[in-house]
Amino acid sequence: MSAKQPKVVIIGGGTGLPVLLRGLKKYPIDLTAIVTVADDGGSSGRLRKELDIPPPGDIRNALAALSEVEPLVIELFQHRFKSSKELSGHSLGNLILAGMTSITGDFFSAIQELSKVLNVHGKVLPAARDSVVLHAEMEDGTIVSGESKIPYSGKRIKRVFLTPETAQPLPETIQEIQMADMIILGPGSLYTSILPNLLVPKLGNEICRSKARKVYVCNLMTQAGETLNYTASDHVQALYDHLNCAFIDTIIVNNKSVPEHVLSKYSEELAQPVCYDCNKLYEMGLEIVYGEILTFEDGVIRHDHVEISKILYSILMETVSRQWRHRFGV
Repeated sequence: MSAKQPKVVIIGGGTGLPVLLRGLKKYPIDLTAIVTVADDGGSSGRLRKELDIPPPGDIRNALAALSEVEPLVIELFQHRFKSSKELSGHSLGNLILAGMTSITGDFFSAIQELSKVLNVHGKVLPAARDSVVLHAEMEDGTIVSGESKIPYSGKRIKRVFLTPETAQPLPETIQEIQMADMIILGPGSLYTSILPNLLVPKLGNEICRSKARKVYVCNLMTQAGETLNYTASDHVQALYDHLNCAFIDTIIVNNKSVPEHVLSKYSEELAQPVCYDCNKLYEMGLEIVYGEILTFEDGVIRHDHVEISKILYSILMETVSRQWRHRFGV
C-alpha cells in the first residue's frame, strides 16, 4: 500500500490562486483549493444576479489550473465570447458551471461533476455554500458594498466584512482544513481575494485552530485601492486583525529585483514592490523564506509558479518530517 500523501489546502481567488495550483499539482500531494464566492463583477456577477448562483469565475480558473486534459479542452473551457450580443464577456466555462448547477440542482455538485470531466488533480471547494457580499468600511466611516467596487472607492480600507453574517462553509471544506498538513494563503488581493474566504465564520475559526503549518505567500506589488504603501507586515497585520488571532507561521517573500522599465509601467497604477520589513516580521514571530519567485513576461509581474511551488514543497517536506519525528520521538 502506498504511503498517504501529505494534504495541502490553498485558500484564495483571483489570478494568484491558479498560479500556485498549476505548479503544485505536479507534486505528490493531496491538494485542495478553497475559493472565494464574493465576486460580483464581469461574467460572474451577471450570472450570479440573473441565475441566483454563486459566482463561477474563480472556481472556473481553479478547475482549469488543476485540470489534466488536452490543452485545447482547457482553451475551450476558458474561451471568452467577444460580441455585442448577450454572450459578450461570458466565458464558456462560466456558462457550463451555471448549466451544470441547473442540472444537478446544487453548485457544489456541479463543481464535483465538472472536476470528473476535466480530470482535476485535487479538489476545488467554494468557501461558502452560497454567494456572499463583501463590504468595506473605509477609514472615513463610509461603507462600500460589492467586491468589484471596493478597489475603486479612492479611500483607504479600515476593514472588510461579509453579508449574510450567517454564511456557512461546506462540511467538506471544514474537514479539509482539519486534516491539512499545510495551509497556504495567497498570493492575491488582500481584501478582495483572500479575506473573503477567512471571514466565512466557521472557516476562519478552523484555520486559527488548525495545527497545520500556515504559510502566507506575500504579494509582489502593492495594489492601489487596497494596499497602497503596505509593507509585508501590514499585509499580515490586516489578516490578524480580521481573524483576531496571530495564525501565520511562515511568510514567503521575493528577493528578485524588478527592471526599471517594468516598475515605471506599474508606477502609473500607483503600484510598487512590497517592502519586506523583515525586522517587523521577525518581531511578529514569523519564519521568513526568501526566493526568486518573480517573473515578468511581457512586462507583467507574476509569481513564478515553478519556483514558488518548489519552495512550498520543500517547506511541506520539512513540516511532514518534523511531524513524523515528533510522533515517534525521534
